[in-house]
Amino acid sequence: MIASPLGFIIRRAGKRPPIAEIIRRSEAVGAGAFVLGLPLDDNGDETARCLEVRQVGKELEHRTGLTTTLVDERYSTATVLRAVKEMGGSARGRKGDIDALAATILLQQALDAARR
Repeated sequence: MIASPLGFIIRRAGKRPPIAEIIRRSEAVGAGAFVLGLPLDDNGDETARCLEVRQVGKELEHRTGLTTTLVDERYSTATVLRAVKEMGGSARGRKGDIDALAATILLQQALDAARR
């Protein structure tokens, strides 16, 4: 299996995580599980945002019955930005696209780990 981006969901500042939209999209594509990026710090320690990600994962599991895997997301955005630059592209005004590609990297890591 090869991961590919499915788009992105814009979350407005100060608003709750868009759990209902995540579920709607997962149902539309027949997802069998969820993979969430865990925003660890550079040392691999939990950040304040990790708690929210864990809560979102639990809520997704509760509402759908699907499992959630948490994947270390350190450097995924940097990897995408470097690749875009190497291809001569620009990330200006493309935050959603960059985030979708970074999420694709996380999904591919999870798929590769499951295959081993």
